[in-house]
Amino acid sequence: MDPSTLLIYAVTLGVACAVPGPTTAALVARVLGRGTQGALAFCGGLLFGDLLWLSATVLGLAMLAATLQPVFVVIKYAGAAYLLYLAWRLWTAPAAAPVEAQPVRGEGLRLFLTGLSVCLGNPKTTLFYLALLPTLIDLPHLTWVGFTEVAATLVAVYTTVLTLYVVLALRARRMFRSPQAMRVINRGTGAVMAGAAVAVATR
Repeated sequence: MDPSTLLIYAVTLGVACAVPGPTTAALVARVLGRGTQGALAFCGGLLFGDLLWLSATVLGLAMLAATLQPVFVVIKYAGAAYLLYLAWRLWTAPAAAPVEAQPVRGEGLRLFLTGLSVCLGNPKTTLFYLALLPTLIDLPHLTWVGFTEVAATLVAVYTTVLTLYVVLALRARRMFRSPQAMRVINRGTGAVMAGAAVAVATR
């Protein structure tokens, strides 16, 4: 693929990913409240959702997916419901000095599915792949090599953006060491995550 086309796609995708929204708000709230535990699974779900949208667009299935909107609405509400549950857990968490949360059996899969459902039901993501992507890349003439390049660019750009959000949130979390500060952080991030869930559900 022409390097200039790939560069334009990477820049456009990077801007679209970096613009704060419900998904990044939920990710930052999760890291502030619980550290990095589960962040990888949530980010993996987001990334896998984008790869599914990219594949569907390239294969010409995006319009079919758009006609199945009721299915995506259900998926979106399921993700929003789990975000609300996480928000409640943060809000009611006991005050304690910040420690890395211990793994909970099955939580990684739930967070992965939450990230996936939030991505698949996000209108901004749908708009990017249905309306913007075809203007950036000549999809009818895209070869398998070209698709691999586009997918690899997506993974690199999205991983970079999400990693930056996680690192910044983790640094902010380490600034607050007392149990009282952590109570404020937990309740504040719980409120942010609840707001993200409402934003996801109402979009």
